[in-house]
Amino acid sequence: MTEHARVGSDWWRALATIEPFEDAQFDSALVAACEREAVAVGQRPLRISTPTFKTFETADVKGCSKMSFPAFSITGGGCALMCDHCQAKILEPMIAATSPEMLERKVRDLVRSQDLRGFLLSGGSNPRNEVRYERFLPTIERLKQEFPYLRIAVHTALLDRARARQLESAGIDTAMMDVIGAEETIREVYHLRRSVADFEETLAALCATGMEIVPHIVIGLHYGRVLGEENALSIVARHGVHALVLVVVMPFYARPGAFATPDPAESGRIFLAARRMLPQREVLLGCARPTGMNKRLTDAYAVMAGLDGIAFPAEGVLALARAIGRPTRQEHACCAIKLGARAGSAFGSACAA
Repeated sequence: MTEHARVGSDWWRALATIEPFEDAQFDSALVAACEREAVAVGQRPLRISTPTFKTFETADVKGCSKMSFPAFSITGGGCALMCDHCQAKILEPMIAATSPEMLERKVRDLVRSQDLRGFLLSGGSNPRNEVRYERFLPTIERLKQEFPYLRIAVHTALLDRARARQLESAGIDTAMMDVIGAEETIREVYHLRRSVADFEETLAALCATGMEIVPHIVIGLHYGRVLGEENALSIVARHGVHALVLVVVMPFYARPGAFATPDPAESGRIFLAARRMLPQREVLLGCARPTGMNKRLTDAYAVMAGLDGIAFPAEGVLALARAIGRPTRQEHACCAIKLGARAGSAFGSACAA
């Protein structure tokens, strides 16, 4: 911890007692702003998400050994867009399911062998930032009829109202899409001839259905710079979303040297802005963010800013939540979806899924 001697707040004193933050350089003004607004945040519970598409364990939080909530890609590792921030690498750890038959077989195998509770369906985009799920929807509908307890989330990319309704009719529970607030980012990072309005129209189409809609905003998407994030927050605030997931761009996935690593304090200020603009809706920190001390700082700001959940939290996060009086709960699912009491567990208990 630095600046501790100059700042007398309770939260600074709490941070100074947590060993993983011993060498952390927190922004004193941001910590103070979070603490001032803690009354508005109240005692919001903090949901710790440890979906089983990634092996995870810290001194505080254990993952689940069963594959109860995996991620499938309908395009394998392929993507036509190859956006600068991702280059399709985010698809690599997903389970390939490139045909409806392959998806059905793998889901049924996991129901039998791993007590599958749900899954994420994703895939690479075509050149218009669309993922064409249509041929998979009869399989989804059949699986949902046979296993109605399965919770299925989908990364939609861009779509229209008709395709949104098709996802709903097939039984999709949660729909997720990225909201981008800057035309320059769409053009330069995504190499895409679409507009900010196209992203808002997709969000409106999804919100017109009965699915739970959980948009994502990528902080630092414009080569590590903050550009358009607050506009994206305004777009989300205009629509009846169920929750918002914030993630932070990861230079690890990009071409070497193309992206700067976002300053955790910049991310923290976006967290605080999101909490202010969406006071009655869940705001979550998703899986993607830089590693190491950057992640510890980022996650600490998420807790202090009053975000409702964190996926794969850094060391020290649980201790910080306890220190500032926030109750915690763990679920072995994607942060954007809740599996209910069976998937949740109190810390220290065995894997429940």
